[in-house]
Amino acid sequence: MDQQNFGLGLIGFHRLAQAEDFARPVVFVFSTGAARVSCPMLYLTKWIMFVVFGLLRQIWGGKSMRAASLNHKKKQENGVLPSRPVDKSPEESHGQFQRKSPLQVVSIDSGDPRGALAASPPLLPTDDLLEELKSESERLESATPQQILLWAVERFAPKFTMATAFGPEGMTIIHMLAEIAPDTPIFNLDTGYQFEETLRLRDEVQKRYGIDVELKRPQLSVEEYERVNGGPVYATDPNRCCFDRKLSLLHDAARGHHAWASAIRRDQSPDRAKAPIVGWDRKFQLVKVSPLANWTKREVWSLIASQRIPYNPLHDQGYPSVGCRPCTRAVLPGEDERAGRWSGFKKTECGLHD
Repeated sequence: MDQQNFGLGLIGFHRLAQAEDFARPVVFVFSTGAARVSCPMLYLTKWIMFVVFGLLRQIWGGKSMRAASLNHKKKQENGVLPSRPVDKSPEESHGQFQRKSPLQVVSIDSGDPRGALAASPPLLPTDDLLEELKSESERLESATPQQILLWAVERFAPKFTMATAFGPEGMTIIHMLAEIAPDTPIFNLDTGYQFEETLRLRDEVQKRYGIDVELKRPQLSVEEYERVNGGPVYATDPNRCCFDRKLSLLHDAARGHHAWASAIRRDQSPDRAKAPIVGWDRKFQLVKVSPLANWTKREVWSLIASQRIPYNPLHDQGYPSVGCRPCTRAVLPGEDERAGRWSGFKKTECGLHD
């Protein structure tokens, strides 16, 4: 049997296994291109391994987060790290290591133009535009993701862009854009904490589609950021860490564009359940298009398997949702697919979509 075809068959099997009730005695049959394999024992073995691996990841993930916080506190007590951001002398503040003032959350009432309001020409959320977006969103409810993207490109290009974290949904939209509008600018919010497996997908996208995904990075490196804050902020205040190293980047990246595509699905979490296909993004002040809003996880992975779309190998290790390395763990059977994000905190969103 051809190894590559067998691997592709396992993709479909693995995704179906994750999508189904693990208590249900189901026998999956899948095609590998070279043979058809019926595998009840493989399913049972995979389920047992998945449970054990998930438990270990949950225990280790919780310990790692607590260890980072305790280690941070111990270093402060021993004087290795400051208990507050360091005030540097003018000589120490030279160049990139210059201490920045604490970032503040930008409210929708800020006087600074952002997003489409800062574009040339600007796109303003007038009553006419909001009515248009509502009408188009309702009309596109029955459209395919490709039709939604085509509408967005025809309506907003060249001021139409896409943000991606290289998740399965994002890779699906990149695949579609490569056929519909390959010149669409695509960017990734590189916090400095992403998995290596995630960043390697950027090279895969360039190799497969000839698309260069731009990495948007914060002004301070991880080392600089943790030094001026006395340690890893994600261990004590993940909301602030997300804003400093992710949301602020999207505010900058969205400036000058009329619309952006997101890869959210309504069935991912309660926060996303009411997401429209098209709507005005009040937080970032431009039009937000969600082509996969009414798709399911099974539909996403079906397309990935049939079209051999590159995807993050961490998804085969119990990570249905992959974010920053310190704040992501594998999930257990039956858990929400975003339960592995910011485990231990009452937080399941970074702030981009809530």
